[in-house]
Amino acid sequence: MMRAVARSPAMALTPQAIGRAATLALHDELALSPKPGLVTLVDSGSHDDMDAHTFMRSLFALRGYFVRIAGLGAAGAPFEALERCGIEAEARMLAATGGINTHRGAIFTLGLLCAAAGAVADTHPAPGAELLRGTLLRRWGGALAARATRASTLPGGIAARRYGLRSASAEAALGFPALFETALPAMQVATARGLARQRVLLDTLFHVMAALDDSNLAHRGGLEGLRHAQHAARGYLAAGGAARPDAVAAAAGIARDFVARRLSPGGAADTLAAACLVSRLESHAMT
Repeated sequence: MMRAVARSPAMALTPQAIGRAATLALHDELALSPKPGLVTLVDSGSHDDMDAHTFMRSLFALRGYFVRIAGLGAAGAPFEALERCGIEAEARMLAATGGINTHRGAIFTLGLLCAAAGAVADTHPAPGAELLRGTLLRRWGGALAARATRASTLPGGIAARRYGLRSASAEAALGFPALFETALPAMQVATARGLARQRVLLDTLFHVMAALDDSNLAHRGGLEGLRHAQHAARGYLAAGGAARPDAVAAAAGIARDFVARRLSPGGAADTLAAACLVSRLESHAMT
């Protein structure tokens, strides 16, 4: 008779382990460069009010939030509890950054993924994408769909409504298709091609930029700015994406164009961070 193998503490997917994965995923996104219009460790992109130091202050302020919301997921908490936790986290972010929104979208997206991971942690120390998405929709899909019907007062939500785009709330209610149907498959293909980590993340980012109706872009540049960014991303991918020899230089050129136009694909950045989180959770048992 085979003896059951006890799971070691190092393998256990605790709320602390989930929170650490989320914090590292946010740093994965911040550290990627070049990243058109977005803050990196070496430049501020299209932003005059924030830089890498601002992001790091925000990131440290959010570490406990990801642990707490993972614990709520493990406890089977209703969506209202998750939402309150997120609102409190946003207040801590704003206090840490002097009122600057660095991670509002990530608080929402990565917070929900942490809750989903917490909900299955007892039986799945390395939850895969399909399980996380299915858990999210089963546990909180109805509440997310109801939330998506509320008129947003945030800039991205207002832009989405003005231009008839899918809002962040609607994206969540559908189980984050940009994450699970675009970002993660792109990341898997780039990894399988043997690309270096920087290029894997760069290719993933451009795939999301090409497909996502990013309300952050629409807020800053109108529908014309959004379509310009999507066209640039599609052109980059058509020319070979991050696998081309001059991929980094080409991305840097697009970054200069975005800065000149004041465009910043914040929704794509949040989706990239979410993909990094899912990837880290999937490989948790091997770490």
